[in-house]
Amino acid sequence: MNIQLDDGVQFGLGAFETIALQENTPLFLDWHLERLRRSLEFLHISQKVNAEEVIRWIDQNAAKEPGSGQEQRACKFMVSEKNKIFSLRKNPYTEAVKDRGFRLAYSPVLRNETSPLVYHKTMNYGDNILEKRRTKNLPIDEVVFLNTRGELCEGSTTNLFFVKQGQIFTPKQSCGLLPGILRRYVLQTFFCRETVLYPRDAEQMEECFVTNSLMGIMPVLELGDVCYARGPVTERCMERYRKDTEAAVTA
Repeated sequence: MNIQLDDGVQFGLGAFETIALQENTPLFLDWHLERLRRSLEFLHISQKVNAEEVIRWIDQNAAKEPGSGQEQRACKFMVSEKNKIFSLRKNPYTEAVKDRGFRLAYSPVLRNETSPLVYHKTMNYGDNILEKRRTKNLPIDEVVFLNTRGELCEGSTTNLFFVKQGQIFTPKQSCGLLPGILRRYVLQTFFCRETVLYPRDAEQMEECFVTNSLMGIMPVLELGDVCYARGPVTERCMERYRKDTEAAVTA
């Protein structure tokens, strides 16, 4: 692999997408490419990636990669001004992980909601990765960022959702979060209210779940000192997502 020195390598001025593969079918590919295009335009990067290119690369490389017998894997592509890099890996979010659920804790690192970079999936990803690594030696699965105003924002690799009296709530994008693909799915599929939330609001919620493209919808058992039930709304969302992704593969 020949990687050229450019602003992506030197300064993180590049964008990336990580797409769940189910039986080597890329899920929500059009949405991923739409978000990538917006980020590349924001970064003034002229390179483009289209659906045919992604599907062709997966078809040519899926059988060659380790874990090719796995039903669910992930395709990642990174784009900067002079580089376009594709890779495959195993999806770490197994059914056993989903059955167990996630435990979350608040991060001491704050999201800067005034930075335009937080609204794009760029290669400026250091805060997320360092905080994710920090959890490896702790009894938690994910950290949650607040912004500089003390508002709930997002997880290091996830978007946040809460449930109270059957209603789904999620932080507003203007709180300083990446508009995730599965966040978009939840907003378009279920009745969900985008609002400003604080840790004190999280204490009053009955259910909690997090989302990203690889895990889909993950039930949350704890956020800090607050415990949540694995309730009917979360279960209904998970079941609908399972059916929709199965339909996408067989279509």
